[in-house]
Amino acid sequence: MVCFGQDIQPKRDLTRFVKWPQYVRLQRQRKILNQRLKVPPTIHQFTRVLDKNTATQAFKLLDKYRTETKVDKKKRLLAAATAKTEGKKYEPKKPYVVKYGINHITALVEAKKAKLVLIADDVDPIEIVLWLPALCRKMQVPYGIIKSKSRLGTVVRKKTATALAFVDIRDEDKSSLNNLVNVIKSNYNDKFDEIRRQWGGGIMGVKSQAMMAKREKAAGREAKKFEV
Repeated sequence: MVCFGQDIQPKRDLTRFVKWPQYVRLQRQRKILNQRLKVPPTIHQFTRVLDKNTATQAFKLLDKYRTETKVDKKKRLLAAATAKTEGKKYEPKKPYVVKYGINHITALVEAKKAKLVLIADDVDPIEIVLWLPALCRKMQVPYGIIKSKSRLGTVVRKKTATALAFVDIRDEDKSSLNNLVNVIKSNYNDKFDEIRRQWGGGIMGVKSQAMMAKREKAAGREAKKFEV
């Protein structure tokens, strides 16, 4: 049965009617607020992340220094326990792994033991790592800001990681690390004075921009009238 006004409706974009999950709404609102409001340089610096090529090199090196798996840990503890029961001296090999945990990394930076610190750009709350770039610069430790705390977390077999630090490096990887440090240092440590003066945000929406353009156009027309 067909009646007036009951035809099949044409396809429309219904995106704005979708009820998105709360976490999606929150992250979108946060992004918009960061665009609209003036963002201090201390917070704005976390938008300056490593470029794709440098980040790829960093993760290639990080993958060589991943923390041990549960199986490896079990084998190590079993070997230590076996040696102890047999009365032998057990000296495990020194593990070459990246360091994680904000308190641990802070101590390493303060002691100038960290060779390179990589900080996640999406730490929440941001206050956890807000002061770390300034500390790295003061202690002359190279640091870089990299995308995704979850991606850093995969290196240390955790869900997320706020920051990672290289401390002990194998001889064959020293040249790779030095090249990486030189690139990162030139983009962060050497440009710290520029970074701490650069504010973010203050970008208006499409409607506001259109309104301002309309006002400027009207003001221009009024000015021309007086000139005549």
